[in-house]
Parts: sequence; structure tokens; C-alpha cells
Amino acid sequence: MKFLIVLAALFAIALAVPVPDEHAEILKLESKVEHDGFSYHVETSDGTSHHEEGKVKDAGSEHAAIVVHGSFSWKDSHDGKVYTVNYVADEHGFQPTGEHIPALPDNHH
Repeated sequence: MKFLIVLAALFAIALAVPVPDEHAEILKLESKVEHDGFSYHVETSDGTSHHEEGKVKDAGSEHAAIVVHGSFSWKDSHDGKVYTVNYVADEHGFQPTGEHIPALPDNHH
């Protein structure tokens, strides 16, 4: 059941993300890669933006992993509304939030 809920949420996100404007221009592009993480930020002329940061957690241990925080937003061409998805990807999986996304049950216990 948990898999089905996650699958449904990911499907809803995939449907919500618009097809990029093939004529959109990059207005801002920043990226940084370091030994313990990365970050990038991109904005395009069609109102789309994406920001993400990843940091190594428990570096040097056998449980080392990367934890990612980010967000992306876009302006819907049909209703003109700006939609934003914030997310974390860590040992608990991909966890998106947004006012247009149904909340997932808290199963971290």
C-alpha cells in the first residue's frame, strides 16, 4: 500500500510538471561541485526555476549518503498560477511537498 501511495504521488507530480517551452532562454545558471556536496540554480525566461543542494551525510563512515534539498517552480500556461514543489531526498526517500500535492502519510516511525 505504501508503494502505491508513493507511486500515485510521483505520478501526480509528473503530470503537474509542464512541458518546457522550446524557445525559453536561460536567464540564470549557477553550479558548484565540491568534495562534500553540490548546488545549482537555474532560471529560464518561461518562468521556470530549479534550485538544488546536496551534502554528504556521515562522510567517511560506511553509512555515508548524500542528502538533497531542492525546489522547482513553473508558471502554468493555462491558469497563469505559479506552482512550486519543495523536496528532500534522503534515507527516507524522495519527499515532495507543495500546496497542489496531497500530503503523504508520515511513516518515519
